[in-house]
Amino acid sequence: MNRRFRILLTATLVAVSVAVLAYVVLGGRGSAPVPGDDVPPAAAAKTTFPGLPAAEGEPDLAELQAVRPSPGQILQVQGPFDDRFVFENSGFDGSSATGAIRVTSDASELLELQVLAGFYDDRGNFLGSARFVHHLGSEDHNHSGPSEEDEEFNIPVPADLRARAVSAAVGVPVLVNE
Repeated sequence: MNRRFRILLTATLVAVSVAVLAYVVLGGRGSAPVPGDDVPPAAAAKTTFPGLPAAEGEPDLAELQAVRPSPGQILQVQGPFDDRFVFENSGFDGSSATGAIRVTSDASELLELQVLAGFYDDRGNFLGSARFVHHLGSEDHNHSGPSEEDEEFNIPVPADLRARAVSAAVGVPVLVNE
């Protein structure tokens, strides 16, 4: 064997050995993740705060359970953002809670808004709730630029409560603007 052939053979064997070793170490995958591959749970970032339970479900307003509106009445319940908006033209017609939100904190674009309505029977007992959600850029809310008008809401009484709901209360558990 000549020297050149031995060098080529040695280089080929080294390259094949490195390829086999890489295949074994990487578990048969390439070095870059393949779309659709599952990320192992251990690789996901986890944040915890001792003593603070993780949030579950949609944001709620505890006061909805405490108020007792009279028949035909619509009340505003306290929420975490009450200093940043005012309710305008609130009403309850027996089939939905309606009104508008005017953001007063600044004139920036409204990014996210949730209005939560509680519905009550003729004795003021809480029956259930429903919500209005505004997402910037969603199909029904394609505003651009600063909020110049009220954000109107209409929250229908859930079908299973319609026969008994005679009053409502509304509040804002989510309000995000720029």
